[in-house]
Amino acid sequence: MNIDILLKYFPKLTADQQRQYEALYDLYSDWNAKINVISRKDIENLYEHHILHSLAIAKALHFVPGTRILDFGTGGGFPGIPLAIMFPECRFKMIDGTGKKIRVVTEVAQAIGLKNCEAVHLRGEDEKDKFDFVVSRAVMPLPDLVKIVRKNVGHKQQNALGNGVFALKGGDVQAEIQPFRKIVEIHDIHRWFDEEWFKQKHLIYLPC
Repeated sequence: MNIDILLKYFPKLTADQQRQYEALYDLYSDWNAKINVISRKDIENLYEHHILHSLAIAKALHFVPGTRILDFGTGGGFPGIPLAIMFPECRFKMIDGTGKKIRVVTEVAQAIGLKNCEAVHLRGEDEKDKFDFVVSRAVMPLPDLVKIVRKNVGHKQQNALGNGVFALKGGDVQAEIQPFRKIVEIHDIHRWFDEEWFKQKHLIYLPC
């Protein structure tokens, strides 16, 4: 597998970033055979359905150096690992309640020499630290997510967007954004990435 689909939308990737992204396919294929973190039918689509999908957040906001990001319910490391590669001067904490998934994330990050992230076996309710942003991918309905992570969004602002939550979602999201309709922003990912798979995929941004 190659990273042409990433270079199509992010042509300024450094040689080191390209090397790290290229290494992910073999690493995830190997780990997925032992611990199922990605649908086995979907591993061939790793770059489009998982890595590029995660990087939609990078299209919405270019995190400034020093930004702290919490990946809530990271699973196999998405969106945290692709974002940590993209933003090497930011700090990422990836948490999940399933220990074996965190083991995969830790091993993958170490294998590619990712120094700006940590993976911790932890439920979101037990996370105490403060971050500029919380990111998640199809973890739970937005009202439930916000209820858990609002406590983790710090007040000091340093980015072009106010601190808050980025949630990657598919399908009809109108019901779950209803409580936040006056402040929420919905981005249609297909406007950034023209592959058919991104139709009906959304990035929700909610300032907190």
